[in-house]
Amino acid sequence: MQSRRPLVATGVTALAAFSVIALTACSGASTTPAADGSESYTIAVLAASSQNGYSQAVYKGVEEAAKASGVDIKLQLLDGKFDANTQLSQMQNATTSGNVDGVVVIPNDGPGLAAAFPLATDTPVVSVLVPIGSDIEEMEPQVEGVVSTVAVAPSAAAAKQAEGVVDYCANISPCKVVLLMGFLASPLDVARVAAYNAVLAEHDNIKVVATTEGQYNPDVALTAMTNVLQANPDINVVLSNADQDSAGAQIALTAAAIELSSVYITGGGGTTAAVAAVRDGSWKADYLNFPVSMGKAALEQLLNKLQGKDVKTWVDADTAGGVEPFATKETLDKTPEFLGEWDG
Repeated sequence: MQSRRPLVATGVTALAAFSVIALTACSGASTTPAADGSESYTIAVLAASSQNGYSQAVYKGVEEAAKASGVDIKLQLLDGKFDANTQLSQMQNATTSGNVDGVVVIPNDGPGLAAAFPLATDTPVVSVLVPIGSDIEEMEPQVEGVVSTVAVAPSAAAAKQAEGVVDYCANISPCKVVLLMGFLASPLDVARVAAYNAVLAEHDNIKVVATTEGQYNPDVALTAMTNVLQANPDINVVLSNADQDSAGAQIALTAAAIELSSVYITGGGGTTAAVAAVRDGSWKADYLNFPVSMGKAALEQLLNKLQGKDVKTWVDADTAGGVEPFATKETLDKTPEFLGEWDG
């Protein structure tokens, strides 16, 4: 996630304006054939937040895969409003109505969403970015009804980011690190913080001076980092799981007259701005996400299930984009055509 997710996109007016969006009108169950005798399905897409750029990019992938499938697929987008209880109700309501054939969900809280299962109806669900179940690290389906997960274990990705920090800090003592997270209470980010700390704690020269949250919002991150810098003006590293937060941190550093070249800035998400920042040296690294490709993979596996075909129970999201997910200038130079799959 993922998101991983630099700026929260607000330019997609149709997505921002409505909490429920249907590409085409839906009227009742869609399990009956279309007028020409072809298959017809209605798929609900439960976004963590329909106004969030990451959710929008996943939805774009679902939409592109639906159009490419040659099947009559109607999509409904539900806005989870970054609220776990809202999304739990949406999952229960969508799968109880009988009007939905399948669900693609970007969970706000994977463990919490498990309370909706088993579902009232036999409606297959594919989860993106976050697994549904008690174990945030387990990608194979944990509850009955989830047929596939398109994600990567958060600790594995976070550990790779932290190892990059260790390399950078090798000759710096003390090396002062700020952990800038999305939501500190989110199960996904709790796992990331734990992985960061586990790797960094093995090195005596590294000191985590602050752990704060930017809420996947550059304005919030700007305020958070400004506060951190007041107490710690000589930081060496900004380690974040979110490009939006790293973007806010960059503004705070610049406002504090700190040379960006003197700080190791890394984010997560793989936005076009983040990829450009790594390429030009403003940031040292970024952990790439491929939300459009992940959305495509989710719809493909859901359609496989609906059509009785083989389903991949886990699609490794790190392989979805076809490039090395832990991006540095050196790795990106090998794939000059890659610009990022989303704008943030």
